[in-house]
Amino acid sequence: MATGEPGPYAFAEGAETVDGARSNVEGHRLIPGETYKSSLPRGGRLYYRLDLKAKESAYVSATAVPRLGTRVSYADGLEVSVQDADGNNCSPMEAQEARFGASESPRPITATAARRTGPAEPSCAGAATYYVLVERTSDPESSREAWALELRVASEPAVRMTGATEPPQTWDSATPAPPTGERKRRAGGTSYHTARALGNGVWGDSVTPGETRYYRVPVDWGQQLAVSAELGTSDGLRRGTADPATRGTGYVSPGLVMTLANPVRAEVEDADTAYDGEQKSAALEPLPPVAYENRFATADAVSAMRFAGWYYVSVHLNPEVAEKFGEAPLELTLRVDVDGDPLPGPSYAGSPRPAEEFGVTERDAEAARRGESAARGEGGSDDDPVLAAVAVGGIGTGVLLLGILGVWTLTARRRAAGASAAASAPTSDAPVRAASGPRHRR
Repeated sequence: MATGEPGPYAFAEGAETVDGARSNVEGHRLIPGETYKSSLPRGGRLYYRLDLKAKESAYVSATAVPRLGTRVSYADGLEVSVQDADGNNCSPMEAQEARFGASESPRPITATAARRTGPAEPSCAGAATYYVLVERTSDPESSREAWALELRVASEPAVRMTGATEPPQTWDSATPAPPTGERKRRAGGTSYHTARALGNGVWGDSVTPGETRYYRVPVDWGQQLAVSAELGTSDGLRRGTADPATRGTGYVSPGLVMTLANPVRAEVEDADTAYDGEQKSAALEPLPPVAYENRFATADAVSAMRFAGWYYVSVHLNPEVAEKFGEAPLELTLRVDVDGDPLPGPSYAGSPRPAEEFGVTERDAEAARRGESAARGEGGSDDDPVLAAVAVGGIGTGVLLLGILGVWTLTARRRAAGASAAASAPTSDAPVRAASGPRHRR
């Protein structure tokens, strides 16, 4: 895409477009459970409004999306906070900023802020109107265009019984052996809304320089997530050349950036790796099992593992890779391990918004198996013959429909035959898990 063109970020379907206000009293009201589209001008300080109950925690995420090819610097980014009527930050430890960092690459970045309730949260208590402040910081040499902005609000009800206010003291902190086996193709999405669901296993995709791919993984209470990403080798040519003798050489740092976010889109951890044309890998540091009590931890990565639900993995390939190794996509491998059996979660005294935000349902597990996104359940295995037929371009509607019907018929017969054969074979209900190395206690 040319410089200044909108990025491919897919905003949530039906998201209401709202304007931020320069004054807190004029801020547009945001409703928990909803997603909004706005914009953030250079040097912008924009307010929005929240009306919250006394015993609900609220999490507001802001995703900034600069246009492709625009200039951003290391320190450019955004900050988000939730404030009371006196301008106090409701959760100073929860206020978050996001920066483009060393890659200095225009890509979606997300910051999340919170208003938390409970015995350990004396500030911002009580039902009231609160204010969301979104601020943009920009280097003088950075592009002046406004950034598109996606706002999302989630609310978490209080628990029925107050339990421990200390994080778990011990957990398995050794890095597990990454899953091995067949690499299954599953293309990522271009946003949180279109993030492709993944489960345990080895997943294959491709990523173009400058592109950000999104995936989501269901992680239940008591389960522990590990993710690593690998870039394949490049045989591409430098931009503007056609001579194989000019095969790309050089060094891009960072070449790949991987970020993990929790169900309210707060960053958990990130990892990156330089790229020199040879295979490279990046892995997240070991993370604790998901537990409600993690929120009381002082370490950000531990505190963020406080919810069961969908965890989001984004992978960005630095556009400078195209300058040295060509514009062709590079092969990407994700190794995902969700370890442990689900445990009972907290007993909430109400319903979260969005519904089923903080948990993993049977439907979520099925979505991970099928590779669906949140966008109306879109997705499915890239090896599915029906989807492959639909994906073929240039076919007349009538021919396409007939082809799909034929594929469905053949697929149904094969599955029926497979089921008949399976019925006569021994069965086992034991789950298949990738082998993992020993873990240490901390």
